[in-house]
Amino acid sequence: MHKKDILEKLNKIKKVHIPIIGDIMLDHYSWGEVERISPEAPVPVVKIIKDEFMLGGAGNVACNIKSLSSSPILFSIIGKDDYGQKIKQILKQNNIKFFLHQSLQRSTTLKTRVLAQNQQMIRIDRESDSYLTSEELLAIKQQIDKIQQQYIIISDYGKGCICPGILEMLQTKKLIVDPKSKNYPFYKGFYLLTPNKKEAEQAANLKITDTNTLIKAGKIIISKFALENLIITLGPQGMAIFQKNEPIYHLPTCAQKVFDVTGAGDTVIAVLAIGLANNLDLISSAILANYAAGLVVAQVGTATTSLQAIKKHIQNSPKIKLTRLN
Repeated sequence: MHKKDILEKLNKIKKVHIPIIGDIMLDHYSWGEVERISPEAPVPVVKIIKDEFMLGGAGNVACNIKSLSSSPILFSIIGKDDYGQKIKQILKQNNIKFFLHQSLQRSTTLKTRVLAQNQQMIRIDRESDSYLTSEELLAIKQQIDKIQQQYIIISDYGKGCICPGILEMLQTKKLIVDPKSKNYPFYKGFYLLTPNKKEAEQAANLKITDTNTLIKAGKIIISKFALENLIITLGPQGMAIFQKNEPIYHLPTCAQKVFDVTGAGDTVIAVLAIGLANNLDLISSAILANYAAGLVVAQVGTATTSLQAIKKHIQNSPKIKLTRLN
């Protein structure tokens, strides 16, 4: 596909409303310096200089959609704690519409990364990953029952918000699912699944080592879960696009440099949803998502991009080669 054609499709994208249901988390970055080793144990002493808080998980998907000039509507669950209040504060600051059920039974997911000397020293996770209680499920169901949009993003990070009860009530919608392995038994008949290579291997119960095993794994997943479409993201190798009863295609990565892949899947699923909601075909939407992912992996931490940045990236990048695999 010529860059001119892709740019024309990008220019046609208008503001759309995209509902997101999934696990929201707070990403906490503590930046510091290491000057000595602790006398208590053979570990570095990190002197913290600054702290940053960003939205992760479904929250990062919402931020991506917002930065791409569309309107996210976020549905999730938080704990009754300071971290949950921080999430609300950031969402309000970014003018993101949301419904967050505040649970008394679980804590807000917090991922703390300590960074020093240009590297991550340690990550500390505080989280609850049990499925929703009947009370929590009812509260969220009452809100998502009001969704009018056809395309809905399911941002599943395995923290419990995405459960059989949520998925069952959305069967008539076109679900675009970023999956986690614990919920594979419940992904049935969906419009689009976007696993990474490891998640695809788990779903297909097959190691992906070359083009042949990639094709075989994709076909197994399409059949096993009765999917309409499947995109397997392959990191430095780009992505593979499977459509039911259609040719299989491969897109090479558009990344010029890779610093951090954190949140790249969030960017991919956000751009895919916006493209599809704007009536672009899946291949065109995937190409745009591929360019967008190439931008965010060049940044540290969860990152977003814009339609203008994607346009510039397309203009400055070599022509993309869409290769048929079968």
